[in-house]
Amino acid sequence: MFGSKIKVDKELLAKIKKYADVAGYTSAEEFVHHALEKEIAQLEEADSDEEVKKKLQGLGYIS
Repeated sequence: MFGSKIKVDKELLAKIKKYADVAGYTSAEEFVHHALEKEIAQLEEADSDEEVKKKLQGLGYIS
């Protein structure tokens, strides 16, 4: 699914699998794909790189 492999720790993978199942996704990969699409869509609404940085800071992804 991904162009290259993305590694996540075992604890996070267990959570992904759990919530993917609860939400009715066919796989953990499908859940991750959907979650990333949603996050990227929010960032694409930004008008500038500076606004993207502010959104990422607000989400706690960067400091």
